[in-house]
Amino acid sequence: MNEPGCILVVDDEEDLRNLLQHALGKEGFRVHAVGSGPEALALAPTLRPSLVLLDLMLPGMQGTEVCRRLRADASLAGMPIIMLTARGEELDRVVGLELGADDYVTKPFSTRELILRIRAVLRRSAGPPPNEPESSLRLGALRIDAAAHRVWVDEEEVQLTATEFRLLTCLARRSGRVQTRGQLLQEVWDMPPDLSTRTVDTHMKRLREKLGAAGDRIETVRGVGYRLVSFSPPASAAPRA
Repeated sequence: MNEPGCILVVDDEEDLRNLLQHALGKEGFRVHAVGSGPEALALAPTLRPSLVLLDLMLPGMQGTEVCRRLRADASLAGMPIIMLTARGEELDRVVGLELGADDYVTKPFSTRELILRIRAVLRRSAGPPPNEPESSLRLGALRIDAAAHRVWVDEEEVQLTATEFRLLTCLARRSGRVQTRGQLLQEVWDMPPDLSTRTVDTHMKRLREKLGAAGDRIETVRGVGYRLVSFSPPASAAPRA
């Protein structure tokens, strides 16, 4: 289980690492800071932080590759990642999100803003508030416990990232209804609905793979978005004209 309030900072700027350790420490977080991608990959499986602050531009191994490898490790599947970069281009932000990052902060930033973003991501990863409706959902072999932030397929638990979990619950709570890519960008990523990106498609592909056979229940509605269906039609049913 992740150590509560533990943050792994990955940045090659020593001054920034020291600043973040001090600022986050004052907020009650336990902070571990490293200066390279290989150090982060070596430490993360044993540290199991609550969240990773990951610089995009690292020497030797870039943050995008670190993010990709962390997301490929099943034991770290639910660990939130916020990417940091000195470059503010929209393309960089999109690349980070498509790789599985949960949020993106551009340098220079105020420590107060960063702390607010960290707390927001941690709240999302912890699941919905206790009074949120429909905390338990079952759709065929798929079972979702929103309050516990857990998912099962055929009673076998599936490990999802915080973003993948939000994406699945968004579809499940509107089962049978098409959700446009714009709607999903707004609700899951808090991004503009008209942003040109394959973020939704990339995460949907990863989510389907993790759900196995139950992933087939997520239908692509070409040119529109996605829909989660509760039941597959009988094999003998004739197609509609």
